Amino acid sequence: MLESLSYLIAVLAVLVGTFFSVVGIIGLVRLPDVYARMHATGKVSTFGVVLLTVAAVFVTPLAWSKALVLIALLILAGPVVSHAISSAAYRLGLPVKQALRDDLARHRLDKSADVASQPSPPLTASRAEGAPRS
Repeated sequence: MLESLSYLIAVLAVLVGTFFSVVGIIGLVRLPDVYARMHATGKVSTFGVVLLTVAAVFVTPLAWSKALVLIALLILAGPVVSHAISSAAYRLGLPVKQALRDDLARHRLDKSADVASQPSPPLTASRAEGAPRS
């Protein structure tokens, strides 16, 4: 009885995890820009991998502790990695399709205005000649 329930939970977790993974892949292919694609793959695929890991643990219950650590790392690292990649794409200047507003552009303009308004440090003779700093 317990073994068949365990296999039933594993099969359900495989089906739902595969569904989430397929939705993430469809989002990767169909969505218009890198930011929407990162949302699809970062959120949906994380849950797909977690559910597939749960299914593997229910079939082979010897590795619960390792699986829990892996699941925790996946849940913590997935959104962080997606954010880092999206931030890098924005800094590289990849365009956002159909953006309603861009709060980061305003922040970037404010920051560049602050940097432009500050005077640059004077160029000393040793720095102008290329001498190493002491």
